[in-house]
Amino acid sequence: MSSLYTQLITLFISFFAIMNPIANTAAFAGLVGDKSKEEQRKIATKALIITFFIILFFSVLGKTIFHLFGITVDALRVTGGILVFIVGYHMLNGSGSKLHSAKGDEDSNVAISPLAVPLLAGPGTIATAMNHAATGGMMGILTTITVFSVLCIITFFCFIFSSRILSVIGKSGLSIVTRLMGLILAVVGTQMIINGLTTIISQMS
Repeated sequence: MSSLYTQLITLFISFFAIMNPIANTAAFAGLVGDKSKEEQRKIATKALIITFFIILFFSVLGKTIFHLFGITVDALRVTGGILVFIVGYHMLNGSGSKLHSAKGDEDSNVAISPLAVPLLAGPGTIATAMNHAATGGMMGILTTITVFSVLCIITFFCFIFSSRILSVIGKSGLSIVTRLMGLILAVVGTQMIINGLTTIISQMS
């Protein structure tokens, strides 16, 4: 049971770091801060529902995608680890990763892009979900979906109360949180790469 708790906590920290609700709250405020509270609520709801179903899709069909394209779990670990590390590296240096760029056409629906993709359901988030779900069987899928749904709820409330949160933490607080999440992500990404390479090397020897 303690092992399950450890997995849940580790997965939650990984998702929290890579989605970074606090930093994305600033992005949300910048994108829809001029809209009414009701419009903000609708946009936040739509963005997080889309994000949840994207992660649900890749969590459930992860192994099928592997078989279809001839991808191994270890290849995903290494590639996903690199993506997660890159995101973390840019955050650690106080800049947003190009993988999580918030640029988008003004006429596009901000709930879909850039909020849902790539800010919330970016390559790193998808890789993390697929890696855990594919290696943990049915329990891995259930824990991934459960933990991610909790994080979506947390992010929703962060978005709804974005103006209050940003007024409390300020720019310096946001910078500290971003760098801290970046450090955690860099470590998570490195560990994913190590795990993948260790298995690949052991199979070759």
